Amino acid sequence: MILSDREILKAIELGEIVIQPYTPACLGSNSYDVHLGKHLAVYEAEILDARKHNTIRHFEIPPEGHLLLPNRLYLGVTEEYTETHAHVPFLEGKSSVGRLGIDIHATAGKGDVGFCNTWTLEISVTQPVIVYAGMPIGQLIYFEVKGEVENPYNTKLSAKYTERTIRPKESMMWKNKF
Repeated sequence: MILSDREILKAIELGEIVIQPYTPACLGSNSYDVHLGKHLAVYEAEILDARKHNTIRHFEIPPEGHLLLPNRLYLGVTEEYTETHAHVPFLEGKSSVGRLGIDIHATAGKGDVGFCNTWTLEISVTQPVIVYAGMPIGQLIYFEVKGEVENPYNTKLSAKYTERTIRPKESMMWKNKF
C-alpha cells in the first residue's frame, strides 16, 4: 500500500522518514517531489567493465544549465537527503521530465528500508536537453512493509552506498564476488 500525504507526514513526525531539506509545497497527495542537485558525473572510460572499478569525472551544473546528449549515461544526484526506516521508498521520474525525454533511472528506482542518503540518478535522454540544478526531477513514493525488517540497508555489512554524499556515486558492482 502506498502512503498518502497524511501518512508521509506522520512518518516524518515519527522519524521513520527524513527528508532534508523538507519543503511542504513538495508534498503531493501520495508522493514527495525531489530536485536535481548541482553535481553530475560521467564515466571516464568509453567501455565499462562490471568486474572493475569504473571511475567517474564529477562536474557542477552551471547557472545557465548543462546540455545532456543522447547515447551518454549521466549520473546525477537529488538535492534531498532522505532516510527511510520503516517503509520502502520508490523514486520515479516526474511526468514533465519524462515528456522532455529524460529518464532518471535505468533500473534502480527502489530503495531499501534503512536507505539513508541522497539518490544517485542514472540519467539518459532521447534527444539533447538542457537541465538545471534545482529543477524538479522525480518523486518519492513510500510503500508499507509487512513484518519486521531483519537487515535494514544502513546496517548490512554488504551495503555499498552508505557513505553520505552530495555527489553521484559510481557503480560498486566490482565489489561483488562473481
